[in-house]
Amino acid sequence: MTEPIVTELAEAAAAGTRELDRVCDRIARELLADGTEPPFEVRSADFAGDALLICADRYWYWRFLDRPSVSTAAACARWLHAHVAGDARTEVAEKWALGYAFVTKDSVESGTEIEAATGAVMDGDHGSADIAYFAALYHAGKLRANFGFDELDRFLDASLLALAAGEHREDPLFVALRAFSAFGRTAITSRHAVALFERAWHDPRRTRHVVDVCLNGLWVARPFDGQGELLRDRALEAVRCHPGDHVFHYRLAVGHRMCENHDAALDDIDEALALLPAIGRRGSHKQLQEQYLAERNTIRDERRRAEWMAEQRELVDRLVADNAALRRTVQSTPVRTIEVVALFTAAIAFAVGSLQVTLTGALPLRDRAVLLGLFGAGLLLFALLVVGATWFITQVRQGTDPAVGGSAPPEVGR
Repeated sequence: MTEPIVTELAEAAAAGTRELDRVCDRIARELLADGTEPPFEVRSADFAGDALLICADRYWYWRFLDRPSVSTAAACARWLHAHVAGDARTEVAEKWALGYAFVTKDSVESGTEIEAATGAVMDGDHGSADIAYFAALYHAGKLRANFGFDELDRFLDASLLALAAGEHREDPLFVALRAFSAFGRTAITSRHAVALFERAWHDPRRTRHVVDVCLNGLWVARPFDGQGELLRDRALEAVRCHPGDHVFHYRLAVGHRMCENHDAALDDIDEALALLPAIGRRGSHKQLQEQYLAERNTIRDERRRAEWMAEQRELVDRLVADNAALRRTVQSTPVRTIEVVALFTAAIAFAVGSLQVTLTGALPLRDRAVLLGLFGAGLLLFALLVVGATWFITQVRQGTDPAVGGSAPPEVGR
């Protein structure tokens, strides 16, 4: 039975992607109807070009839709460990566990159902920790897809199925899921969530799916200081490692938007839309496209709002400056008036006094000139004292009034 299937898939692959998709779907449905699992071996994790892997992927897709349960996940894990080459197994296992969890997220099993199935999952299996780990990832993926942060935390921390994963509980994907739940929980500090995030991120065994779950956690996290910058920087690192991944360009666009880098955000969301493939059953093209377009509209709205706010701030700054200038003018007008009156009064007093000395005095001309000089100097000194005192008083007031150009008082606590 194996040889005819392999031959037919090879011929379909040579005929093109549409023919391969049709043949894989037909063979998968026939195997499912016969109660037979795919009998061939898979040697790569190339979901775009490996016909055998595509056919197996289609088979398990239909089987999970038919019975979306932990028991099906355990059966899938057994087949995977028996038929997928070791160097491709991690990539295929993580993609299947999280992917099938997403498409069946509307059928979350209860805690009682999970515990009842755990015994059967663990019953005498060789490598049962691997089987339990895959099944745990599948159920955790459902809770993640439904944003059940508290339920996910309880499952990962205390469920018998999760505990049965053994040493896999320290795998970076398991830690990334713990970080995801911590980011969304009100009872957990953002510092603890970030610590789990960094632990998974810097693990040398980090895979593409670890990166995806980590960035997803930052995206859904309750707001905290530095969230946007952390998402932007880590998403930029992810894009450098996976330049053709539309999801990471989308995450980077969100990070740029949170940092108010709207032009860069638009560039990355456009790149995500351009990279989004129009094929695939696990990730709906239409759903992702709508999500990306909604983010693009949000970026554009926030950019327009930022431009409007900048214009308003500029207008307010101009109004404040104009108001300060007007206030200085209004405050200085009486001062200038006093100075002019003082000088004018001194001039009139000098004119009247000098006229009296000139017309009625009997002193010699020299004495009258000396008298007039002393009288004028006294009046000039009086006017200068008035002007100087007025100038000093107004300068002291302006130096302590921030609204007219003086320094503002220091802020409390700075």
